[in-house]
Amino acid sequence: MKNIAVIGSGTMGNGIAHTFAQFGYQVNLVDINIDALGKAVATITKNLERQVAKGTLTEQDKENTLANITTYTNLEQGVEDADLIVEAATENIDLKLKIFKDLDQFAKPEAILASNTSSISITQIAAVTNRGDKVIGMHFMNPVPVMKLVEVIRGYATSNETTNLVMDLSKNLAKSPVEVNDYPGFVANRILMPMINEAIYTLYENVAGVEEIDTVMKLGMAHPMGPLQLADFIGLDVCLAILNVLHNGFGNPKYAPCPLLVNMVMAGKKGIKSGEGFYDYSNGVKEAKVAAKFA
Repeated sequence: MKNIAVIGSGTMGNGIAHTFAQFGYQVNLVDINIDALGKAVATITKNLERQVAKGTLTEQDKENTLANITTYTNLEQGVEDADLIVEAATENIDLKLKIFKDLDQFAKPEAILASNTSSISITQIAAVTNRGDKVIGMHFMNPVPVMKLVEVIRGYATSNETTNLVMDLSKNLAKSPVEVNDYPGFVANRILMPMINEAIYTLYENVAGVEEIDTVMKLGMAHPMGPLQLADFIGLDVCLAILNVLHNGFGNPKYAPCPLLVNMVMAGKKGIKSGEGFYDYSNGVKEAKVAAKFA
């Protein structure tokens, strides 16, 4: 595998493209929005410059990485030569199914189709293609260039060959892949999201404030980031989408999203991406303060 296509140039997509390109793969970064592609390349450049400043990359490494990335707004052109295609679109099942139907049509028959989904069924995605054995989940963690874990999710029809190829490929990116089976939320979000949801319920029921909840988890449980701050970082809309997948998939009320989370998302308070969630980011992420509603 030498040619990689990444579908979607948002936070996860540009991080995945960055990582593959840094390790010498030819990457086609595909998005329907040309402005989004420009923003993605600027983000990758900034992150590479940060690595150079830290001494983890050379200036030549940076230039080589950027040279390995080509941008496309045409899906067919962007994926036609790819050995592996990684879909990193928003966490919306209808959108993902449409993308995979198109990928199955445009990609060469031997290409592996992977989804960076954090909760949606790989089996359901594979069912809209004619290559279920070559469809798999590659759930990278954010920020992708830094985080080591890749959840490799086997759908019902995913072959051993496909799984082994993707496990080995992940190791080639200096990642630590973990193979899991295809059930709602997989492992990471099946465990993480109920914790975040419970933290939101703790705030909703006025047990403690935002900073107090996050401080308990950081100092008491040695978490690098409190659950409410982490929810802002992930995106409250993404947290809600994953909880809905868990709730619908298992039919268990313990996964029901907290009404406060639902209301915040409806009000457009999605965390860092919108400038406000449980914290206010108007002065930047490093100077975030508790949002006025919770102060």
